[in-house]
Amino acid sequence: MESLKVIGQEKIGKFEFTGIEGGFGEGKKALLVRDIAVIHNQIVGNINLLINRNRKRFKDGVDILDLKQIVPSNLFSKYGFTKAQWGNANHIYLLSERGYAKLLKIMDDDKAWDIYDELVDNCFNMRVAIKENKPMIVNQERLKIMKDNSATRKANMLYKIAMATESSSSKENLLAKAAEVLTGEMTIPVMKQKEYSAKDIAEALNTTANMVGRIANKLGLKAKQPGHNKYGRWANSKSKYSDKEVPQWLYTDAGMKAIKKELEK
Repeated sequence: MESLKVIGQEKIGKFEFTGIEGGFGEGKKALLVRDIAVIHNQIVGNINLLINRNRKRFKDGVDILDLKQIVPSNLFSKYGFTKAQWGNANHIYLLSERGYAKLLKIMDDDKAWDIYDELVDNCFNMRVAIKENKPMIVNQERLKIMKDNSATRKANMLYKIAMATESSSSKENLLAKAAEVLTGEMTIPVMKQKEYSAKDIAEALNTTANMVGRIANKLGLKAKQPGHNKYGRWANSKSKYSDKEVPQWLYTDAGMKAIKKELEK
């Protein structure tokens, strides 16, 4: 781990935060969760809760550092904390650019991504290029970041619309379009079919589960165990009378329609 270096207060647009370099690599920028909370108008506890709930997604030394574990307690003031703040905190998290991007994915709102655009353009990726007097790199990186973030937001919007639609075909098309926006390739996802137990069908068709089973056997709807077909599949379920698992036939929409058609004869 590269040694941490506090470079004082920095201001990017309307945001002011503790400038920290190192930890994730020489010259690499990092942000305290305390400052991220201020930027997003949230309390530190909320941000820490989001991180702790998804802690396995943040890699130590790559995405995140806990200053409480690596910084001597007598250096609290160097990072802008009072003795009480440092002592009472369970964690004092520091995020790399990659870690901050993961946090934004969890937060998942337009305001978060707009803020990220500004911070990345002016803080994370631009600092080294500006030091090295390479304005072309700065402009190219800015355009790339803007393009990538725009694609991510568009794909996220398509995903949300897809999840809200009732039509399976529309859902497939929207998810495929979202994949194309992100990867450049149209990928048709395999949609999970809705499945029904004999009891579910019995309640829907005003009959008994026993009758549903008899009709299914009469029509030959069930595949050989442990197979599946367009009418359904075999699955293991826990018996209501013991801890043993027993095979159960789960019906698809096609299976339910076949049962319904036979009942209406």
